Amino acid sequence: MEPVVLRTARLELSAPTAADAEAIAEAAQDPDIRRYTRLPWPYEVSHAVEFAKIARRGWTEGTEPTWAIRAPELAGMIGLNRIDGGAAEIGYWLAASARRRGYATEAARAVVDWGLDPDGLGLQRIEWLAIVGNTASAAVARGLGFRYEGLLRGGVETPRGRHDGWIAGLLAGDARTAQPWPALG
Repeated sequence: MEPVVLRTARLELSAPTAADAEAIAEAAQDPDIRRYTRLPWPYEVSHAVEFAKIARRGWTEGTEPTWAIRAPELAGMIGLNRIDGGAAEIGYWLAASARRRGYATEAARAVVDWGLDPDGLGLQRIEWLAIVGNTASAAVARGLGFRYEGLLRGGVETPRGRHDGWIAGLLAGDARTAQPWPALG
């Protein structure tokens, strides 16, 4: 599959390239990105160059569409991972300088819409999984209508070990309105 460009009112989502490597590596130095993602540490430009190659392969193979979030400068990354049998996991992160502007919600809404649309991927389910404590990511998923499904003890593997995770899901037929999440109070 060829990369798909998604546009929102303020953002362009397009495939990351090697030209983004320095901006990706710079953003990945943020302690919250290290704490809440599966990125290696320390994260270097060479990791970002390899990531761009992997992202291209994910598009080509139709297994893992990944976008750079541009506002217009690189603001973060978002993707649908592990596509299998009509389901995928959404993952995203934002550079510290791009937070608290609604970019994650705007980008995730576009990706969810495309992923569930029969003219997009036609998925039946999108999962969200995060390390317990990542309340910013949880707020985005909750606001998009993801239903909290529980705690996965030791369910998130990162280069730093296994962590407890929150999991939520959104089905193609679900209303996309904010849902109550017991874990967030």
